Amino acid sequence: MATQAGLDLVEISPNADPPVCRIMDYGKYMYQLSRKEREARRKQQSGGLKEIKFRPNTDQHDYDFKMRHAREFLGERHKVKATVVFRGRQLVYKDQGFELLVRLASDLADVATVEKEAILEGKQVTMILSPIRK
Repeated sequence: MATQAGLDLVEISPNADPPVCRIMDYGKYMYQLSRKEREARRKQQSGGLKEIKFRPNTDQHDYDFKMRHAREFLGERHKVKATVVFRGRQLVYKDQGFELLVRLASDLADVATVEKEAILEGKQVTMILSPIRK
């Protein structure tokens, strides 16, 4: 029947009793399968986690520079971990670290959402931003 139709006889389940076969165009089937896999890979979340580090007294120019990098990372569908690192007695100014991260989140609000709020972990304040899904 398969040769009369000009198609292939494909064994679907060889362990069944009786074995299950299907008449189909095997080349076309494999092509459609590869297209489905390619489409699934394209829709898959790509990228990982990129980190940007600040200091509590980061200057405006340095802040803008790092914010542009964060914007690029988010544009490439990466998550961004923003960290404010304190050294020695700088921990007294932890409120400046929280303000810096809140300002970063508001500046990147058009391309990112806050996945994890700013929290103090040891001698650093961290926050995770994720790209907005389209």
